Amino acid sequence: MLKYLKNLQLGQQLLWSYLLWYLSISFIYFDPCLQLWLSSLGIALIIGAALVISTTCWPVNMRTLDKWQTMRLFLIPFCVSSYSSLIKDQDFFLIFPPDLKTNLLALSVISSFLLISYGLKKFPPNA
Repeated sequence: MLKYLKNLQLGQQLLWSYLLWYLSISFIYFDPCLQLWLSSLGIALIIGAALVISTTCWPVNMRTLDKWQTMRLFLIPFCVSSYSSLIKDQDFFLIFPPDLKTNLLALSVISSFLLISYGLKKFPPNA
């Protein structure tokens, strides 16, 4: 795990930061409504399949995606649709909660992750 964090590239750190923001806000504004999660899953399956088709050039000149790329093509629509439902009528500004405390909490989760990742890069390769 430490080796993985140490070797993360900037784009990967950004994607992990997106996920950490989503998880932080989703935890705080969680809604147990099954319909919300099933609708998000349905959207993820439909849009994820369309994204896989468009990125692999199916059925002509098929390109292979690795398992993480494929997973992200389904996970991102799920996160977007569920996030939108969770923040509806919550007075968010764009993606930001209305209160400073929640914003700072989510930003501190991301900052901690980035500090750990950058901190590990300072150690020698065998450490």
